[in-house]
Amino acid sequence: MRSPPEPPERRLPVLVVLHQEHSTPGRVGRLLIERGYALDVRKPRYGDPLPKTLADHAGAVIFGGPMSANDGDDFIRTEIEWIGVPLKERKPFLGLCLGAQMLTRHLGGRVEAHPEGRAEIGYYALHPTPAGERFAAETGAFWPSHVYQWHREGLDCPAGAELLAQGDDFPVQAIRVGPAAFGFQFHPEVTHAMVYRWTTRGAERLEMPGAQPPAMHHRGRFMHDAAVAAWLHAFLDHWLAAGSGKPPRSVRPLCTP
Repeated sequence: MRSPPEPPERRLPVLVVLHQEHSTPGRVGRLLIERGYALDVRKPRYGDPLPKTLADHAGAVIFGGPMSANDGDDFIRTEIEWIGVPLKERKPFLGLCLGAQMLTRHLGGRVEAHPEGRAEIGYYALHPTPAGERFAAETGAFWPSHVYQWHREGLDCPAGAELLAQGDDFPVQAIRVGPAAFGFQFHPEVTHAMVYRWTTRGAERLEMPGAQPPAMHHRGRFMHDAAVAAWLHAFLDHWLAAGSGKPPRSVRPLCTP
């Protein structure tokens, strides 16, 4: 008679911070669930509290939104300040677009509009730095050539962070802080349905200088999304392991003056 299967390893949930009533964590959320992690979804904008510690969470992801990290709303200030929790506890933290800009603001960096008023809305080239190439070789998370963007403000690389990837109009695209905190200006979480929804509901933003028309969004997805998905699978495995207590790899603070 066959022995019963071993019970699955108990995994702590991942904290997911969203900023709109109908926002979803997209592909990032699905891949975390597939790896056995429940999602603890919170929306501070609508009154949800953030935990005082991540002892009961495997990590945290702050997603994007139409607001600015420079806004004076209470929930914006609360989230920026709260990022100190995962940094202090060295727990996996991931900031996507607005979340990356909040990470930058927490570290004393700047979030600003493009000097010529340009936006990145669509698929744009991504250029790994030498540190980013090393990161890819160490983790197997090989950077895609193009990534999906939806923003009109960009971040700088704050002191103490490591610059992993750059762009053309907005130079800072990916940063790492310590062994387990990352900020990406781009949106690896987008699904096919999300691209349709964003280009429909946010159609007025497609008129901004630098933004791409809807057809280029859909064509870009068919051209580039397979590489983005492969990178995201490998990145999430590394990111989750970064909080497992294993010795961290050395981090070169390339953004420190």
